[in-house]
Amino acid sequence: MSQLKKLASQTAIYGLSTILGRLLNYLLVPLHTRVFGTADYGVVSELYAYSSFFIVTLAYGMETAFFRFSQDEEKKDKVFSTAFLSISVTSFIFMLCMGVFAQPVANAIRYPDHPEYIIYFALILGLDAIASIPFALLRGQSRPAKFAVVKNVNIISNILLNLYFLMLCPYMLRESNISLLFYRENIGVGYVFISNLAASIITIPLLYKEIMRIKKGFDAALWRKMAAYGLPLLVVGLGGMVNETLDRAIMKYLLPAGSGTLSQVGIYGANYKLSILMSLFIQAFRFAAEPFFFSHAKTSDKKAIYARVMDYFVIVCLGIFLLVTLYIDVFKYFIGEPFYDGLKVVPVLLLANLCLGIYYNLSIWYKLSDQTNKGAMISLIGAGITISLNIWWIPLFGYTGSAWATFICYFSMMLICYFMGMKYYPIPYHVKRVLSFAGIAGVLFFAGWYCRNYFYAGDLVRTLSINSALFLFFVIAVCLFVQKDKRQTTG
Repeated sequence: MSQLKKLASQTAIYGLSTILGRLLNYLLVPLHTRVFGTADYGVVSELYAYSSFFIVTLAYGMETAFFRFSQDEEKKDKVFSTAFLSISVTSFIFMLCMGVFAQPVANAIRYPDHPEYIIYFALILGLDAIASIPFALLRGQSRPAKFAVVKNVNIISNILLNLYFLMLCPYMLRESNISLLFYRENIGVGYVFISNLAASIITIPLLYKEIMRIKKGFDAALWRKMAAYGLPLLVVGLGGMVNETLDRAIMKYLLPAGSGTLSQVGIYGANYKLSILMSLFIQAFRFAAEPFFFSHAKTSDKKAIYARVMDYFVIVCLGIFLLVTLYIDVFKYFIGEPFYDGLKVVPVLLLANLCLGIYYNLSIWYKLSDQTNKGAMISLIGAGITISLNIWWIPLFGYTGSAWATFICYFSMMLICYFMGMKYYPIPYHVKRVLSFAGIAGVLFFAGWYCRNYFYAGDLVRTLSINSALFLFFVIAVCLFVQKDKRQTTG
């Protein structure tokens, strides 16, 4: 239990900062979905979907390779220097190339009038990639406080600039018709990207002390080992981005003509954000879990620890799933009313994220056993499922097809990773226990769904009262399990 408490405390520290930061960041969703129409918001969703692929490519597995090769304290500085210099060089090359070819790239993705968007994103992605290794160093040193401060400065800067450009400046222009600093009315959606770029620029000096640890220089032999370990993780990452964001990137090309393509992309993108609580928890857990798992790789009871971590991880995720779905009539006010049509996909996306989170837990076997090539194979299978189902289902079902494709992909990857792990690096996961809690959550979800849509349809107060009782039942079941688990552990 002491190890679980350590992981929980680190997850909580990362989680509080991540939740605070991401909640502040997600406050931009109500702003954007009210300032921009569904089509304009579709531009934002699409371009950020593209950027996800590039940030994974620019990192090319070096973050996890840093954790893998820096377990020896004497080598940590050398590992850091090698990883940081490698990513810095490739990022500068990327920024330069994208700047030179901005117009052809803009033409290719059907934004010929806005090559500046390509330049903005190239700079954002390059700077964020450069910052990824100093952030990994902070995680490896168990310094979540500074990690949180720098991340939140980035996010708060982004929010304040969005508010300045999208609210304050238009208001001042309407009321006084005066010229405002750094503001041009016709830039519109571009200010979302300009704000992000400014925040990324601000972040780099805040990591100055970490960056200065590059004094050990670049070790070519060490880099080759790190690259051999990390490059398969690039495939893993790209496969993950295909699964997570490809639907929004290709949706406008697959929807039937005249179906309001960018509007559907915008609706889907906004409702995807309603899985925020699940995403926040998974992200906070990953920040803490990856160095935690590696640090326990040589302990005798590591597999028992990993199995119990899975139990509590799934329980928390199921609680988040029920919280959002049982109170969807409250969470829906997070987005604008024109986007409500997409609420039906929220439970599907939450389940998809639950499967993804379980997959992240399961994937520790190929990272610890240096079989990252098998992780790449699983990701390629998942990407194949995503591409095939999206091409098939988007023309038929629109964004609903994308949501189900995402779920089936992550569910398949979860099963494949589990069975491969049991063959190559068996961990005694408590499958029956996890399935029991999943079954309880499923029954409570369908009971709440029936009350909302049939029994108390239209009666918000009664619906929320019944759903609160259902959620309380789950909380009680979890508390009973925790007490029993503690007795078994101490006994």
